[in-house]
Amino acid sequence: MSLQEQFAQAQIDSKNLSERPDNMTLLKIYALYKQGSSGDVTGERPGFTDMIGRAKYDAWDQLKGMSQDEAMQQYIDLIEELKG
Repeated sequence: MSLQEQFAQAQIDSKNLSERPDNMTLLKIYALYKQGSSGDVTGERPGFTDMIGRAKYDAWDQLKGMSQDEAMQQYIDLIEELKG
């Protein structure tokens, strides 16, 4: 199975986890997904009134420079770990 196929399967698996991950883990999942699918962060950082958007942006921004393949692999590994 290719990395792209594993990444797609992990996306499906992420929606079927037995327990909802904590917020920090959810941010990590989001950031790894965005880095793996889109590369480095784009757009402007949301303002103070959008706390969730701002946290998501910041989490993704922390991965700047990570290759998309590396982000996909870390995403796959994290979802596998959460599946238990």
